[in-house]
Amino acid sequence: MKNRDTQIRHTGSHFCRVRLFIAVLIAAALSLLGCTSKQTAVECGIADQELYIANQTEPQDLDPHIVTGVPEFHILEALFEGLVISEPKSLQPVPGVAKSWDTADGGLTWTFHLRSDALWSNGDRVTAGDFHFSFQRILSPGLGSEYAYMLYCLKGAEAYHKRTTDDFSSVGAGVADDTTLVLTLGRPTPFFLSLLAHHSWFPVHRATILKFGKIDSRGTAWTRPEHFVGNGSFTLASWEINRIVSVVKSEKYWDRNKVRLNRINFYPIDNLQTEERSFRTGEVHMTTNLAPARIEWYRTNNPEALRIDPYLGTYFYVVNVQRPPMDNPLIRRAMALSIDRKAIVEHILKGGQLPATCFTPPATGGYTADSALRFDTTEARKLLAEAGYGPGGKAFPPVEVLYNTSETHHTVAQAIQQMWKRYLGIEVTLVNQEWKVYLASKQQGGFSIARMGWIGDYNDPMTFLDMWVTGGGNNNTGWSDRRYDSLISVAAVASGRETRFGAFRSAEALLLEEMPVLPIYFYTNVYLLHPAVKGWYPNLLNIHNYKYVWLEK
Repeated sequence: MKNRDTQIRHTGSHFCRVRLFIAVLIAAALSLLGCTSKQTAVECGIADQELYIANQTEPQDLDPHIVTGVPEFHILEALFEGLVISEPKSLQPVPGVAKSWDTADGGLTWTFHLRSDALWSNGDRVTAGDFHFSFQRILSPGLGSEYAYMLYCLKGAEAYHKRTTDDFSSVGAGVADDTTLVLTLGRPTPFFLSLLAHHSWFPVHRATILKFGKIDSRGTAWTRPEHFVGNGSFTLASWEINRIVSVVKSEKYWDRNKVRLNRINFYPIDNLQTEERSFRTGEVHMTTNLAPARIEWYRTNNPEALRIDPYLGTYFYVVNVQRPPMDNPLIRRAMALSIDRKAIVEHILKGGQLPATCFTPPATGGYTADSALRFDTTEARKLLAEAGYGPGGKAFPPVEVLYNTSETHHTVAQAIQQMWKRYLGIEVTLVNQEWKVYLASKQQGGFSIARMGWIGDYNDPMTFLDMWVTGGGNNNTGWSDRRYDSLISVAAVASGRETRFGAFRSAEALLLEEMPVLPIYFYTNVYLLHPAVKGWYPNLLNIHNYKYVWLEK
């Protein structure tokens, strides 16, 4: 799905100011709702169907065609709806804006029949033309969307995005009438319906986009509350930078009678201690994370609030292979082999995470890689010497590890820093940046090694492995290998499971040989949830459609 783990670390007096500010903000909101001073935000929220969520950090944007992070998706899930949505337990695609669909030509042609009562929050009808415009927008090269490749399964989409043609009519997106959208695929895509639930396929309101810029303009005022038009079960009420994003139930949503929540407040609480204390003192109904040091306390003292759910994701370091000395695959492999992943998950994280011995989490859509990384310091030192550095990493040039600061990222980075010093004799410097700055640095290649987390967008190995093709929107490594590209292409068009998985295994073996990424661990989703929150089911992708969620005393 997305870049994962965006919380930012604060200490000392700033920590106190952050907590005080959040408390004051919530208290002010409660006074407006008429809650008594003896009631907590959680108690008032239960009575008023108002959900309070600690949502890690300030969102990068609320534009579904621009963002890549988990905190942003948490908000977008309330504000927009695609052709399909995910069933809350199984994540199977079920009707969204499209009430039904037909398929023909061996699964290459899909006809979607849109609801006549699907409306934008300003009362306009949601039409097939809105989806057509939105697909053209995200594929427009000038927009620079990192997720444009999610639409490459459409016939001609990749060619349009890569400027091979400027004729969007060559792309497999057609409008038969206002309620009929015809999508033509260029290749078999067994997970196509699941793709449509992703925010890269969400529609945007054409008139609003063009009122504040061109089709490919980024960062315009259309996402401000006073201008915002969405088609989700909630609409944007307020967005105070670094304070709160608040959404309210949309009276225009086609399925509004099923929506029980009246409001959701997303707080960018970017400190793990503040986040946990806000939960413990009744200021939020749920957190996004929980510091490893607090897991055992909750296991013992408040086990009903502790959630450790399966999570289809990988925590890893991405390497800029264009920067010496990281341009040498021997060095990258040496560094990968000298990371004690078992020690990290058992002694630092303590939340059921697994050591990542490959890149794709095991059993993703039934697929497991054959290749496996091991902890082998002898081989690592041998590779480093072969690269010309040794013994003891002699003459190894300075290297920095970039991360968006959090207690967990910092602790993991320190552990790996010490491992590389102990086992290879090389020194690395740790550099932290605020979330938005970090994203820009990574996108622009301003790093040697950078922390990254990736959550699957759908339950198939393609969501992990197509990231690393040449020129991929999320491939910030500078790595390119025609053999790898070819194997992913084979997997993309293969109809048989054995052929697909065989191509994936060969591609992943090549990835682990070249090491443009250093896998560290496979995620679990560790967070706190108040028992009053109902309809919040554990699932691999941590997708929760808020129209199925409610609060119960």
